[in-house]
Amino acid sequence: MSGQELADFLRRRRETLRPEAAGRAHGPGQRARRTPGLRREEVAARAQVSVSYYERLEQARASRPSPQVLDALATALQLTGAEREHLAGLAGQILPRAHREPERIPAEARALLDRLGAIPAYVVNSRQDIVAWNRAAVALITDFGLVPPGERNAVRLALRLTGTLCAAAPEAEATFARQSASQLRTAVLKHPADRALAELINEFAAHDADFAAGWRDHDVRPITAVRKRVNHPALGELELDRTTLLFPGTGHTLVMYTAEPGSSSAAALERL
Repeated sequence: MSGQELADFLRRRRETLRPEAAGRAHGPGQRARRTPGLRREEVAARAQVSVSYYERLEQARASRPSPQVLDALATALQLTGAEREHLAGLAGQILPRAHREPERIPAEARALLDRLGAIPAYVVNSRQDIVAWNRAAVALITDFGLVPPGERNAVRLALRLTGTLCAAAPEAEATFARQSASQLRTAVLKHPADRALAELINEFAAHDADFAAGWRDHDVRPITAVRKRVNHPALGELELDRTTLLFPGTGHTLVMYTAEPGSSSAAALERL
């Protein structure tokens, strides 16, 4: 990651932090703020670093910050757990996994897929490659075994199937795109030398403005559920909730499609 990425993340998080939430509300008789969020000197004071050093960080001119400084900056900017990990990765505190052995699919993931029965579900790795699935997912979406491995990616399939089989509900289109951006931001930190992943990100950013906005904003907060709309050739239109569950200690995530109990979509899933 370049220093510019780190600088951009710090600036965007500083600008989105409301001054009143950080105890810096504009009081009577005080000069109005000209810029959104906190000022650079306010972040520097909260992190107990010099203003000049913090300014150099936001200008991509400073040396790589230490873990202690990163922790102080994360606290000053009120970052979430996911954002703290993202900050550390941008500063080079997470080692690349390019030369490590491929991630193994957790045994509990395969067992859970079998137990879900009629609930369509599949497992993705950190790149959003679909690495395991159950029969219900094949019946709902496609036979993943017939999809070439290089195309067997949840984001790439979302691009290909939009407008034909599966799309986000109108009110959730932006949420799904930002969810994808968040997940792939995390993947890039783990696989910085992965050209195929970089090409996928560029492809999706060119295709979807909401994804591009989420990527630019460094939005790494996890989104666990998105409403999806599926036009199934046999069952008709289904309103489903796409829910993701991370397997702790792994880079794998379970993706499930369920319907609201008692709905026509739930009844259709029973027939699937």
